[in-house]
Amino acid sequence: MRHKTTTAAAAALSGALLLAACGQAGPTAQTGEDELTDGKVVLGVLNDQSGVYKDLSGPNSVEAVKMAVEDYKAEYGDDAVATEIEVITADHQNKPEVANTKAQEMYDRNKADAIFDVPASSAALAVATQAKENKKLYFNIGAATTELTGAQCNKYTFHYAYDTYMLANGTGKTVTEQGGTNWSIIYPDYAFGQDMTKSFTTAIEGSGGAVVEAIPTPFPNDNFATFLTKAAASNPDVIGSMQAGGDLINFVKQYNEAGLRDQGIELAVGLMFITDINSLGVDQFAGTTFTEAWYWNYDDENREWADRFMEITGTRPSFAHAANYSAAKQYLDAVQRAGTDDADAIVSELQGYKVNDVFLRNGEFRAEDNRVVHDAYLAKVKDEASVSEDWDYEEILATIDASEAFRPVEDSIAAGCNLGS
Repeated sequence: MRHKTTTAAAAALSGALLLAACGQAGPTAQTGEDELTDGKVVLGVLNDQSGVYKDLSGPNSVEAVKMAVEDYKAEYGDDAVATEIEVITADHQNKPEVANTKAQEMYDRNKADAIFDVPASSAALAVATQAKENKKLYFNIGAATTELTGAQCNKYTFHYAYDTYMLANGTGKTVTEQGGTNWSIIYPDYAFGQDMTKSFTTAIEGSGGAVVEAIPTPFPNDNFATFLTKAAASNPDVIGSMQAGGDLINFVKQYNEAGLRDQGIELAVGLMFITDINSLGVDQFAGTTFTEAWYWNYDDENREWADRFMEITGTRPSFAHAANYSAAKQYLDAVQRAGTDDADAIVSELQGYKVNDVFLRNGEFRAEDNRVVHDAYLAKVKDEASVSEDWDYEEILATIDASEAFRPVEDSIAAGCNLGS
């Protein structure tokens, strides 16, 4: 079933505030306090607040989680189990050792019940380990590695928004089938880039193509000229960029400056956020096909939520922002259904749960590997003449059904996922 619309939630919140202002609100609700493990719910947002992934998630994901808290309170009112909810945040600087320390602090010192986001796969894997050791929830939004539903899965970690299989299954397969059969891949040499290259290679080869060269680069990095020259020397049909955020912006700018498109070498982007397009300009990405997890202007429901988000942040949301909102709201809804924030009870409440919300279309929390599946989209960047308003950069070409978008559960198990361990 679909939850109440965000419009209804916002209206309820506005009504509650009006009553309070008029002195007509009832006493503070106490319902559910005794069921909470320490009297309140603490949500931690751990991400890149200052580096290459700041715009695609960063501080605005904190705002998205706060929106979820507001909507939860507005929806349940005096019947809310969680009457006190705190949102905390920290910058992990895209460093796994910092992410490990910050996650430990959030769980131990700050008593966080759940951590959200964590871009950079190496950082995400560190946080997943802390979640397992502390037996606390972690909703991965920002990282793509399939290891989180493979050998390094655990019962307290849910992989929420996207992963390398989803991206490759859309972009790698489609571009290859459309004639881009020979690829040179340039990837950041850490867990995300390595997993992206592996997933894209599988999708490309499965569609009749070949990866003629895979070139590692430092992370983060702002100079790709040498790597682009090396990739072009292989005379590929396609150069596949596996960078993200600020690194992708630099990569695409230098690809265009090198005139590689004019040489007949197509650009394929493994991971794209709308904030990347906005930062560099739609003309720099025009015509690029990519796989999208969510788009703000896809339908009225998305746009309504995006309008609320823009009022708060001054910008349109990326899919990471929408997914952080969704994950926080689904967590709080699970607390409501379970009547407690006990982590094991929440895991039991979520595993196998099917839902539709502003982010999750045909959503399901798969019980076997904690992969949250949902519809994904094949998208193309519009040319400048087709852009009708600010941030209207994407054309959705096709919907990839949730049943096809993500790695089959048997593959997760074959990769080593055992939620009992």
